[in-house]
Amino acid sequence: MVDPRNLKPLAAKAEPSTRKLFAKLKKTKPKNLDEVMSDLHHEAFANIDCLECANCCKTTSPIFYQKDIERLAHHFKIRPSEFIEKYLHIDEDKDYVLNAAPCPFLGADNYCSVYDARPTACREYPHTDRKRFYQILDLTLKNTAVCPAAYEIVERLKERL
Repeated sequence: MVDPRNLKPLAAKAEPSTRKLFAKLKKTKPKNLDEVMSDLHHEAFANIDCLECANCCKTTSPIFYQKDIERLAHHFKIRPSEFIEKYLHIDEDKDYVLNAAPCPFLGADNYCSVYDARPTACREYPHTDRKRFYQILDLTLKNTAVCPAAYEIVERLKERL
């Protein structure tokens, strides 16, 4: 696994070739792309343990949808408005995100204290085994600088295609 501390410069160096590949994928939308991505995702996560890294939780915020806010408020036995007031703000894209990083629910052992109630974006991160993968190429490009698994998956995709 790529060391998260080295990931930003590696992702920046790979960005031109990643952008080129993603532009091609947006145009052609290969029929087997989801299958290839699912295979690459499972191969990568067979060798990567998120608990050793947790860089996503340490450096970024997921988007919180209303259902996420309600689920977490229920978990904490507070009103959704209290959860928002305590933990969230609206960002420049008009999305609810955490007030600060690292995530306040991340423990020193990299375990999530709200794992069963975590937001949908956390459940699906890094989104590399999603259907219609071509729709989230821009998000995936950003994730290559945050998630060692996403970076490795995209680099393997370049080799495979």
